[in-house]
Amino acid sequence: MAARAWWRDGVLYQLYPRSYADSDGDGTGDLRGIIDHLDHIAWLGIDGLWLNPTFPSPNADWGFDVADYRDVHPDLGTLADLEDLISAAGERGIRVLLDLVPNHTSDEHPWFVEARGDRAAPRRDWYVWRDPGPGGAPPNNWLSIFGGPAWEPDGATGQSYLHMFHPKQPDLNWWNDEVRAEFEAILDFWYDRGVAGFRIDVAHGIVKDRDLRDNPPVRTGNGDHEHYRELGQVPEFSMGRPEVHEIFRRWREVGARRDPDPVLLGETLVHDLETLATFYGTGDDELQLAFNFPFFDAPFEAAALEPIVAEIERVLPGDAWPMWTASNHDAVRFPTRWGEGDERRTRLALMLLLTLRGTPVLYYGDEIGMQAADVPADRVLDPAGLRRDRDEPGRDGARTPMPWTAGPGAGFTAAGVEPWLPFGDLAVNVAAQRADPGSVLHLVRDLIALRRADDALHAGPYTRLDAPDGAWAYRRGERAAVALNLSDAGVVVPGLTGRVEIGTDRARDGDALEGAVALGPWEGIVAIT
Repeated sequence: MAARAWWRDGVLYQLYPRSYADSDGDGTGDLRGIIDHLDHIAWLGIDGLWLNPTFPSPNADWGFDVADYRDVHPDLGTLADLEDLISAAGERGIRVLLDLVPNHTSDEHPWFVEARGDRAAPRRDWYVWRDPGPGGAPPNNWLSIFGGPAWEPDGATGQSYLHMFHPKQPDLNWWNDEVRAEFEAILDFWYDRGVAGFRIDVAHGIVKDRDLRDNPPVRTGNGDHEHYRELGQVPEFSMGRPEVHEIFRRWREVGARRDPDPVLLGETLVHDLETLATFYGTGDDELQLAFNFPFFDAPFEAAALEPIVAEIERVLPGDAWPMWTASNHDAVRFPTRWGEGDERRTRLALMLLLTLRGTPVLYYGDEIGMQAADVPADRVLDPAGLRRDRDEPGRDGARTPMPWTAGPGAGFTAAGVEPWLPFGDLAVNVAAQRADPGSVLHLVRDLIALRRADDALHAGPYTRLDAPDGAWAYRRGERAAVALNLSDAGVVVPGLTGRVEIGTDRARDGDALEGAVALGPWEGIVAIT
């Protein structure tokens, strides 16, 4: 990993296939629609394309309940379509990564259909089964992320199976060597088809405590436990087990047979950076990239974000590489969450993501400042949003169709066709911003181009610079400097010379710097000194 690699130098782009582009007019995005828009992704300067789940699925959790790990959901196309996408992307210098879901399958997967029929079924031990507790109680106190006990009674055999998410998502038993061997074969199946790597769903949680011990309750005043207050317990034994590192070390060995080495990105939902660093192993023997959720979840304030960056720089193994993102398919989009509807804040966040040391990941629509959409109650599809035991909007608002134009169908689907989820604000669309050199879209493209062209910005070390309260400044390498004002008041950042290459206010491009830079509220610049 000390050597240069495409995923270290490049920018990744996550897209939700159902919401990117509909090629056949049925209201659902598909793989052919993605192929039709690869030129947009290439124009942006993207190096890697991460597709949310493409596998066959009953869609209890919209692709994250997998019924076949070696095929494509018919709503999205065919295996041949996916191979064509990989080929067409490769012609444009773009690698394709798939979303792998190893924690659980669908209850309609043939493995589970066989397993639930008989306690002696050959694949029974591929899942986690236990006899009920006294009086028919669940086997232990574990709770599902989607609410209620994490155990589902199964009448056919009198036992209950574990599901840390939806009841239609039974958890696999990663203590079983056959399960481990099967997933290594699945990796090879996709590597043979040109897939450049995987984003690993629930990477921190696929191994469970072998003895299924009860999780401890949340303890008041313990900062690490505040994240689990709504759950009411700390998932000490149901997730985050140390044995998961054995799996990732083995998966790196599987990938090492390939040239180049495929990349593994982990959904590492941990709340301290010391633990996050462990998923890199020594820096070259586990995951190449791990999502930094403390950064993702922090408020958009210099005082909150800068210490997280400083700490991850401190704790990562020497050859390890950070990873930064602000939106994804499970959370409120950052132009809403961080930006609060203020385009200045959105521009500033994008400048931050694209200039920190590490690999940035953009979520489709980030490049135009796409905000979270309001999804009416009668259009909600997300199982988290359909829960009746809590009042929450769910994740559909982050998964709505990409607005390519402001016209009927938004360039996503045919005019008059109802999309699978409703559109958000069509005034924010690709066509309008493509025609406007001062748009968010052009800012993103220009930042990516500068990052690609300047070694300091894609490979140089990170060094914090002095800045007043509310501001954040840092140097990348010897030549590049970034100054960001994350506040409502104007500031002056000292110690900067050279010229402004890109400003969030594009009127500042080319400004000379003579020892300091004055920044208005929510304004930033990238300078070459």
